[in-house]
Amino acid sequence: MSKNYILVTGGAGFIGSNFVSLMANTSDLTIVNLDKLTYAGNLATIEQFAGNDRHIFVQGDIGDRQLIDSLLAKYQPQSIVNFAAETHVDRSIDGPASFIETNINGTFNLLECARQYWRQLGDDARADFRFLHISTDEVFGSLTPDEPAFTELTPYTPNSPYSASKASSDHLVRSYFHTYGLPTLITNCSNNYGPYQFPEKLLPLTILNALAGKPLPIYGDGQNVRDWLYVEDHCRAISLVLDKGVPGETYNVGGNAERNNLWLVNQLCAILDELLPTSPNCPHNKLIQFVTDRPGHDRRYAIDFTKLHTQLGWEPQENIDSGLRRTVQWYIDNQAWCQTVTADNYQQQRLGVAA
Repeated sequence: MSKNYILVTGGAGFIGSNFVSLMANTSDLTIVNLDKLTYAGNLATIEQFAGNDRHIFVQGDIGDRQLIDSLLAKYQPQSIVNFAAETHVDRSIDGPASFIETNINGTFNLLECARQYWRQLGDDARADFRFLHISTDEVFGSLTPDEPAFTELTPYTPNSPYSASKASSDHLVRSYFHTYGLPTLITNCSNNYGPYQFPEKLLPLTILNALAGKPLPIYGDGQNVRDWLYVEDHCRAISLVLDKGVPGETYNVGGNAERNNLWLVNQLCAILDELLPTSPNCPHNKLIQFVTDRPGHDRRYAIDFTKLHTQLGWEPQENIDSGLRRTVQWYIDNQAWCQTVTADNYQQQRLGVAA
């Protein structure tokens, strides 16, 4: 087994591409980047790696057994990091079938391929191999305002087809460690934000709509709370878990930044007012519109990342203020990317947004 390769699935999407960038800049690994290029994965996102001989892009599906087997045989990766997933709650409500197919069946296929590959490795390579599965805090369900944050021992109570499909994939990954000994790891993260997020999610949609003078939709009363995690902090956590995490363990990754949606949108508007004081849309918060809440909208998420901090020494480097400012500036500077990724395959299904 070569020590030079890592297989990253879903590496042309939001979090995956940020992780690929981190690994390209901080490791000597060659990244085999497998992505199906659905609506959220786009070649424009990975143009940053053009000409980098340590980035190999392959278009394909984690559900394709023959393709996965061939990649494992050809590159002999020392680890697999699985970002590939359908992730948007609204889309899962409108059409859950693709979430079952990718998040459950696709993860199962990837696990089966990894198990067969791992079994035939030499003793040292088998001991070093890791399968890291990226998941979400949504598998834990919803918290009341006074409940303690999710820990790794919080029972799973998913409330949407998306979170149910991710919970199912988590259980599969865990079972492959306990049944077959496959050295798996799971991370459950809070809401990510930052560069390269597809513009249907709350932050980029708010920024881009505000720049265009369009309404800024907020579900219900805007008091739904999320724990906001800057994507580069998340990727640093993933890298650390991959390097030092204990096989069979789960690690929560949070931003230590609980904020409700109304506060968040107002803060984005305030940053835009400051950065673009001559904009005809100032003050940008005049564009806020409250819209009908979506079905089954979880009220609050919060992550307790004490385990990751105490055992592996991780904590977020960005606070919510610095992270939001960096994010707004990135979308101002990269509106061409936004236009590219939405031009052909993005049709907004509803006025509301996800968070």
